[in-house]
Amino acid sequence: HTLTTTPWKIKADGLIDKPAEYDLDDLIKDIALEERIYRMRCVEGWSMVIPWVGIPLASVLKRLEPQSSAKYVAFETLVRPSEMPGQKGLFQALPWPYVEGLRLDEAMHPLTILAIGLYGEKLPNQNGAPVRLVVPWKYGFKSIKSIVRISLTDTQPKISWEVANAREYGFYSNVNPDVSHPRWSQATERRIGSATGGL
Repeated sequence: HTLTTTPWKIKADGLIDKPAEYDLDDLIKDIALEERIYRMRCVEGWSMVIPWVGIPLASVLKRLEPQSSAKYVAFETLVRPSEMPGQKGLFQALPWPYVEGLRLDEAMHPLTILAIGLYGEKLPNQNGAPVRLVVPWKYGFKSIKSIVRISLTDTQPKISWEVANAREYGFYSNVNPDVSHPRWSQATERRIGSATGGL
């Protein structure tokens, strides 16, 4: 299956002064691309060091002009079952669209980026092409892929994994080795791509 990533539109709505459906290229134009080398930690206990290419999410949000009542940012992923086979059939783990969210101050943090590439190349389809969120201090499931909607709200969004299993996946999900997952410890991690494979 081939995911069509051009053209790519992102709907921006909610508590902003410039709601619209934006072409991705227009939304990020004139914002300098940066390489950010972040360790991504999965809630399942593995991690990987990844050189992302992207832009600060704050730069995009400022273009949308958040209103003073905005407190959260919600994100939705693409729903296109014809090109994304996991979105159809009897064994879907989650309802679609996949939804994630951050507090506005987390979204505006300078380390939070919208990634459009990795390892110096355009983002591959399986890694969330053409644009995904990357939040380095949160578990990987917070870094939603293939974003097609950004909504600013005054209430905490209902994120997909929290709806599916609130006991194991919370809204904040900050990486913390001292707080165990209900089914396993987070005290250690398995580093993918390293000589030792762990810490």
